[in-house]
Amino acid sequence: MADTSQLISGVAERYASSLFELSLEAGSIDKVGADLDRFQALLDESEDLRRLVASPVFSAEDQQKAVIAVAEKAGISGLVANFLKVVAGNRRLFAMPGMIRAFRQIAAEHRGEITAEVTSAHALSQAQENELKSALKGVTGKDVTIAVTIDPSILGGLIVKVGSRQIDTSLRTKLSTLKLALKEVG
Repeated sequence: MADTSQLISGVAERYASSLFELSLEAGSIDKVGADLDRFQALLDESEDLRRLVASPVFSAEDQQKAVIAVAEKAGISGLVANFLKVVAGNRRLFAMPGMIRAFRQIAAEHRGEITAEVTSAHALSQAQENELKSALKGVTGKDVTIAVTIDPSILGGLIVKVGSRQIDTSLRTKLSTLKLALKEVG
């Protein structure tokens, strides 16, 4: 059986790169990015929208109508509205979160930036985010945008992923390492 995360990733990257090329031609990369961010915010706050996007029960026509209505109400127009319509018509709405992530990554690379995925036990203040960006810029030599995810289960510290590198300073990992070391001793 195929690895579905890889399938979604491939679909998401193809759609995102097509959307990026269109937005580059139209000179509207920032507007498209803002509209995608707006749609992602709607996904994050609405369980019903997430269900519509993820469920194969809804027909392509129903998904298309619903997504068009949501886009209009949210003020999403132009390329992103058309993109959502095509994605829904092709029964690929399930991959929309991955498409948004992939578009952000492609746009950041185009601007000469890299994205760091940061997992924190609690929300970071603006000063902490700026300090983290500065430290990562010193290490990578490029401007860094950070995508923060809150995960209270790490207890404290941070998990930072930049490209293929990961730095895990979470309290959960340190406690697991300590627990393992104590098992080996005793």
